[in-house]
Amino acid sequence: MDHALEAQGRLIALRDEAAAERHQRRASGLITAPDTAGAPERAHPDSTPPLAPGASVEARVERSQQDWLRVRRAPGVRGRELTELAAWLYPETSRAPGGHVLTGPGWLLDPPVELDAVTLRWIGEQTPAPSTGSVEHVLPLTDRGERYTSYSRAVRDLVRPRLMENRLSYRLLGLHARQGGLELEFGTIGFFQVFDVKQAVAHEFKAAWLATGGSLPDWSALPLRASIEDPFDPSCLLMSPGISTLTIRRDRAGGDHRFVLHERDGGAVADGGGLCHVTPSGEFQPSTVELVDVRNDFSLWRNIMREFSEEFLGNPEHDGSGPESIDYGEQEPFRSFERARAQGRFRMWHYGLVIEPLELGAGQLTVAVIDDEVFDDLFAALVTVNDEGRHVGAHGRADMPFTREAIDRLNPRLSASALTLLELAWRDRALLLHG
Repeated sequence: MDHALEAQGRLIALRDEAAAERHQRRASGLITAPDTAGAPERAHPDSTPPLAPGASVEARVERSQQDWLRVRRAPGVRGRELTELAAWLYPETSRAPGGHVLTGPGWLLDPPVELDAVTLRWIGEQTPAPSTGSVEHVLPLTDRGERYTSYSRAVRDLVRPRLMENRLSYRLLGLHARQGGLELEFGTIGFFQVFDVKQAVAHEFKAAWLATGGSLPDWSALPLRASIEDPFDPSCLLMSPGISTLTIRRDRAGGDHRFVLHERDGGAVADGGGLCHVTPSGEFQPSTVELVDVRNDFSLWRNIMREFSEEFLGNPEHDGSGPESIDYGEQEPFRSFERARAQGRFRMWHYGLVIEPLELGAGQLTVAVIDDEVFDDLFAALVTVNDEGRHVGAHGRADMPFTREAIDRLNPRLSASALTLLELAWRDRALLLHG
């Protein structure tokens, strides 16, 4: 009870601090939120003519599903707009540099640390999932006229993405700032359990945004979000922080450093379609559901290696659905990854954790700096198109120059966390490239 009251008090404090900041900015004539003028689909999803009394079940189902899809698709290709708007619900002290994402106390590391400075601790026991408010208001009707029981089921039936599986994920149970790094505590959780919460929270915000005509919704219109008493407390919000890695090809001779971006295919993935993100990126998950692999794969580095294998080399057997355990010391490409890292030519950095404001999804930000000769050798068979999208490049290349100009030019196409990570990496480029 004491913990719940304390968490509720923290949420109230966050809301009050954010409200005070907005009031102060209004009084001083500053812009209070990102400009949303011209955004599509301003009308409330329920602004279409009401159904006639006694409408058939079929008509009610059709209207419910159409409205749900309209809200889910808002704001079309301008997905980062709502993410950054949602950040304004929280005070500036809860936002990462740039204001694109949120971060909790002690979550973000400045400067970044070597990957091994972030230690993992296995908790393991089944910890009850935190309770949240009702989600009925963000779920459509099934074809039988009943309310869907989960967001993931509705997505599978009505959106039908090509890639959507309920795999086992590592669940964050605790985060502790340590001198020179972090300690993260984990158990396990089903992917859909986390997905359901994140997508429901995002859907609620989109519906409220449409209802306001494109303004920042009031907390009273966000009961589900408001029921999450402290978004930075894993006991209040289900978290399974995936790992987003910015990959930099380090040109040791000429300084023509490059980085790799991935544009997600909206027809293939359940969320994040149409935006560019750093790569490789993926959920923090074991390679199989076998207990030996749940423990053997409990490693940030091993998870990142599997993502490189899948996204850069197109190895589907390393995507988390394989039937056999992986021998990271002997199997390729992991053996080569390990050797390059041991030689100091494949360096990994960790920036800590952030939360995407629209869906309140936690994620880890990392950077891989790979010497040019090693990169070209490891990824000689680099694939530029995969099941989730394609690599972004120009002039026949599958990468972009790591320059201020390129980052600025790509800015509108980047996801909130990708932009945050790129800005941090550019700020710390001397350390990352030469440290």
